[in-house]
Amino acid sequence: MTNQQMLLTIALVALTTVALRFLPFWLFPATKEPPALITYLGKVLPRAAIALLVVYAVKDVSLTSAPHGLPELFAILVIISIHVTKRNSLLSIATGTFVYMFLVQVVF
Repeated sequence: MTNQQMLLTIALVALTTVALRFLPFWLFPATKEPPALITYLGKVLPRAAIALLVVYAVKDVSLTSAPHGLPELFAILVIISIHVTKRNSLLSIATGTFVYMFLVQVVF
């Protein structure tokens, strides 16, 4: 791949990224009410995405061999409890990640 091809590729990727970031603002300006479907998806999709990430994170956990999914379960419980009490996604995810890594690296 030549330098020109690499620069063109980088420019196209950057342009596409910027266009995708601005597309919602162009399609649905603040002065215009978004369609009901878009409003519904805005409420439902974040929770669905988190649920998919949880399923993906625990899909390979073996309950029949040690540590029987205990680090994952404990980290998930920590994430839920912190999120319910503090209502801070970044804090709950960061703390849960730290707890999980500590359990996997030190305890189990």
